[in-house]
Amino acid sequence: MDVSDPPSSAPSGAPTIRTIAMPADTNPAGDIFGGWLLAQMDLAAGTAAARRARGRCATIAIEAMRFLKPVYVGDEVSLYAAILHVGRTSMRIEVEAWRRSREGEEVEQVTEGVFTFVAIDAYRKPRPIDPLP
Repeated sequence: MDVSDPPSSAPSGAPTIRTIAMPADTNPAGDIFGGWLLAQMDLAAGTAAARRARGRCATIAIEAMRFLKPVYVGDEVSLYAAILHVGRTSMRIEVEAWRRSREGEEVEQVTEGVFTFVAIDAYRKPRPIDPLP
């Protein structure tokens, strides 16, 4: 997909997380800080990972992170997480973030990335992920 032409409709289904970009989330120039958006994406991926692994998980890698469009103060940000692959102890999760202005209905994709999580036990050691029934 060309960065200048992201998809024009959000993924189907409910978002994993929905939040509002607030003034405290801005960088010194007054724009929404990329680190804030990355943290929201990590939370969405972590939620999907914990549900699939039925327990604690930790982020071990972020790959293919792309910032496509800016997010503005007051925007509603919806994050969609989809599990791409489950291995013995780890999984890859794709996350897309979409913005909607406070006053409008139009949505646009603002970021996408792939996160890798590992399921961990009480001692923070990798543990097997149960196969789906």
